[in-house]
Amino acid sequence: MSVKIYPFKQQAPGEFNGGEILENRPVAMTHNPAYLQPYSNLFYWAHAWSEKGSTIGEHPHKAFEIVTFIIKGTIEHYDSANMKWIPIEEGGAQIIRAGSGISHSEKLNAGSHVFQIWFDPDVRNALQYPAAYNDYIQKDFPVNSNNGFNIRKYIGSGSPMEIKTPGVTASDVTFNSGSSKFTLNKNKISSIYLIEGAIKTSSGEMKENDFAVLKDADYFEFESADEGRFFIIENPVSVGYTTYAEMK
Repeated sequence: MSVKIYPFKQQAPGEFNGGEILENRPVAMTHNPAYLQPYSNLFYWAHAWSEKGSTIGEHPHKAFEIVTFIIKGTIEHYDSANMKWIPIEEGGAQIIRAGSGISHSEKLNAGSHVFQIWFDPDVRNALQYPAAYNDYIQKDFPVNSNNGFNIRKYIGSGSPMEIKTPGVTASDVTFNSGSSKFTLNKNKISSIYLIEGAIKTSSGEMKENDFAVLKDADYFEFESADEGRFFIIENPVSVGYTTYAEMK
């Protein structure tokens, strides 16, 4: 089993509109070797937030599947397919299958936090298909309780979100205080972002906004003095095609 922890300060910082929107990127879209590079079919992961609210102007995308998870607060989304602003509340999500091309704009309302995560569905094939968009509200996603965890499944079995990128699952997980053991798929790479709380693992401590990558792991085991929350994405060890990151 391999576990690597990336503290908040080791993640790539960013901002928009003079700091009205801030972000940290545990998986960065940069060649700077100081930051974690894309792996498997996970190309980019950003946590963005805004204290007062701000809008990122309309800009284009192609090929990638771009999923935004609303961790806290509300956002509004506009794109060239729907030609209107769509509000999405906490617990909801949206997916842009950028395909042959789409433009969009997004507004983070005051106090909002989101994860925007890019998946590589095999971009060479994806470019051949028209762009598509779907949004979801919190109650669309199933929640299961298991071994002290409450698991909201965003991508994977039981979720209504359709994603063409193969072998991906994504869940928002809350946990109780004490000792915890979360089951993983040993045949996947597990990426974990600690949203709330502080935990101790055999590989070190994690605080809020820290990130961990686990390989060849059957479980994620930790201890916590308080309740907490993390977001987990699992990607295949081998995707079976050349990813965009490998082409660069």
